[in-house]
Amino acid sequence: MLPFALGFLLATLQPSRGQFPRVCANTQSLLSKECCPPWDGDGSPCGQLSRRGSCQNILLSQAPLGPQFPFSGVDDREDWPSVFYNRTCRCEGNFMGFNCGECKFGFSGLNCTERQVKTRRNIFQLTTSEKNKFLAYLNLAKNIPSEDYVIATGTYTQMNNGSNPMFRDINVYDLFVWMHYYASRDTLLGGSNVWRDVDFAHEAPGFLPWHRAFLLMWERQIQRITGDENFTIPYWDWRDAEDCGVCNDEYMGGRHPTNPNLLSPASIFSSWQVICTRSEEYNSQQALCSAMGEGPIRRNPGNNDKSRTPRLPSSADVEFCLSLTQYESGTMDKMANYSFRNTLEGFADPQTAISNPAQSSLHNALHIYMNGSMSQVQGSANDPIFVIHHAFVDSIFERWLRRHRPMLEVYPAANAPIGHNRENYMVPFIPLYRNGEFFKPSRELGYDYEYLQEPALESFQDFLAPYLQQARQIWPWLVGAAVFGGIVTAVLTGLIRACRKKKGATSSEIQPLLVESEDYNNMTYQSNF
Repeated sequence: MLPFALGFLLATLQPSRGQFPRVCANTQSLLSKECCPPWDGDGSPCGQLSRRGSCQNILLSQAPLGPQFPFSGVDDREDWPSVFYNRTCRCEGNFMGFNCGECKFGFSGLNCTERQVKTRRNIFQLTTSEKNKFLAYLNLAKNIPSEDYVIATGTYTQMNNGSNPMFRDINVYDLFVWMHYYASRDTLLGGSNVWRDVDFAHEAPGFLPWHRAFLLMWERQIQRITGDENFTIPYWDWRDAEDCGVCNDEYMGGRHPTNPNLLSPASIFSSWQVICTRSEEYNSQQALCSAMGEGPIRRNPGNNDKSRTPRLPSSADVEFCLSLTQYESGTMDKMANYSFRNTLEGFADPQTAISNPAQSSLHNALHIYMNGSMSQVQGSANDPIFVIHHAFVDSIFERWLRRHRPMLEVYPAANAPIGHNRENYMVPFIPLYRNGEFFKPSRELGYDYEYLQEPALESFQDFLAPYLQQARQIWPWLVGAAVFGGIVTAVLTGLIRACRKKKGATSSEIQPLLVESEDYNNMTYQSNF
């Protein structure tokens, strides 16, 4: 069934979207530092003739960064994407894309004016047909080359500052694996030196917005290559799971009968080759991952280091995490305490919110539990479980946004680790997206989660939670205001009684200057408090 579906879907090949636009991966674009391709609809750069956008200088954030990265001018990802391009398309209205040829997330139609909200569903609630279609779509993406995008196989310096472009083709699925690698790779300092304490997609405020954007782009890409505009990523709800419920041949691949570290030959994923998993080799060669095959997917769920990850996350872990009111705190990295982001990412204890990098909980717990390709950050997206796992992590982020209703200003504007300030552009995406653009409810981005639409008591509690929290915050002020109001009322009452006595003793000639007795009872005194 799956091979037939794959053959059918190959006929629907359409362009991809991701990192370096192919039309800008050339000497002229790199030397001019301009990536403003024409839109096919009118042939003008960025669709300017159709008022879709225009070629503009990139506006970089000048906000200070945290102390975690003590270098400047050594990494191509600094002030992304200015090392490669300083002029790109700035799209207007609801248009988006490296040439403004697409609609923003949540919009569709010829002029991108039609609002849409699609629903991501629990993978175990899919019908057999829907589940098989999802698996076929994954395999299709692994076998279709990206038409619109290429990957860099060398740094800008290795490209002789743009005069010797180093790019290569890649399939659609691996394009996203490579982007995840590129955002989290070590900084190459020359010789055999590297800086490991750097990550543009993890261990800092941008972790949740970055992966939210990543999934939306991946979802959009599957919709395009299949022609299935209604496709959405399913999620795996792993709360209270006793084992890996998707690790079987019906879903994401079972265990190999003779080698527990490999996938069952009956799974389509057993033939997949992983890329970008040999970070030490790249570092020693001062090279980037070239996306060549490096062997099969490895996975041995449950046989992980129990001292680091003793169990899969529980519902109680998730509920405690959701109760945290601060999105970010302290150093805004993996040492942050009482941080919702750091707790959900898995670097803080899910019962106390105190940082403990020696333990892996919540999001991190699933990666460690898989005990294979998913357990190494840079290459973790090789395992297709990555997608359904992160869809559920994103749903928890969504629950927190709905419960606490934070303003955009809650996301740190300054002093976060490099690449993670609110106005920083996300590495390595082109078109450009800022971290703050994805710190908003999912419905504004065109999608929702099936289990968040259910009219359960939990949803009602999530609805009430922000109002109860606000009431707790202003309660001391309300008490103080009530006391002050009581004092004011007492003073006013005394004055009124004094005026009444004075009125009785005043001559008729001056009485008209006071309020007539029949109007007095119609007056009310309202305290502004």
